[in-house]
Amino acid sequence: MPLSEDEQRILSEIEANLYETDPGLARDIADTTIYTEASRRLKWSLIGFFAGLVMLVGGLWVNIVLSCAGFLVMLACAVAIEGSLRKMGKASWEQLTQGMRTDGMRDFLGSRTQRVRERFRREDDDK
Repeated sequence: MPLSEDEQRILSEIEANLYETDPGLARDIADTTIYTEASRRLKWSLIGFFAGLVMLVGGLWVNIVLSCAGFLVMLACAVAIEGSLRKMGKASWEQLTQGMRTDGMRDFLGSRTQRVRERFRREDDDK
């Protein structure tokens, strides 16, 4: 439902007042969207996930408690990754992954599969 002229005028006054009183906050609000916050959380969650993986593998040599802590870090980060992906939504996720379409992956995997088949055929022919 569109705003009336009076509501638009009041909103413009509030916005102008915000820019006058706290321009830094107004700039932060204008620059930050749900997608930027979710992508930032996604990035840190991925870093945390790999740190947990290092703790898990490294803990196997040092201490089993460190491995358990690494697993818990990985689990918490996986939950955070899933939450960030949900917040980003389908449109934002498609924008991030537009370079990896199923046709492109099918072509990539298809050519790899074809190479492996040809290699096995050559080995069979050589025998």
